[in-house]
Amino acid sequence: MSDQLTHINAQGDAEMVDVSGKSMTERLATASSIVTFPTEVYNVLKKNGFNTKKGSLVQIAVLAGINGVKQTSNLIPLCHNIPISKADVDIQPIENGFRIHCTVKTVGQTGVEMEALTGASLAALCIYDMCKALSHDIILGPTQLESKSGGKRDFKRN
Repeated sequence: MSDQLTHINAQGDAEMVDVSGKSMTERLATASSIVTFPTEVYNVLKKNGFNTKKGSLVQIAVLAGINGVKQTSNLIPLCHNIPISKADVDIQPIENGFRIHCTVKTVGQTGVEMEALTGASLAALCIYDMCKALSHDIILGPTQLESKSGGKRDFKRN
């Protein structure tokens, strides 16, 4: 663990990290999020094959997650705009909810953790949006980084 923040300069002001001296390497990150419904709401969704009046809950959330990955630098001020080689959003039903995994890959000078976290978050938000007519008692999270590789240090959640 480092004891210094990378987005704060010597004067204490926010700044974008200069990655120009970093090597171009393959970078990969996976993040996850959970969406939990009240049991009766989940049962209604399951009975309908996870389809809503707005369309396939899972497929629309996958597209929202991929779009979130691509928009990360527009949403988070100090993120670099990086080329995305691959964005994969996988959404699986679990007891009373969904588990979302978003995996992002690039070849570049900075990692894709924020893109993976944004993709997982946007997919979860999309599911909430599509289901809020049934209940507002939907819980989002935890959302967390599961793994990253290709930078100064790799990370794998236990």
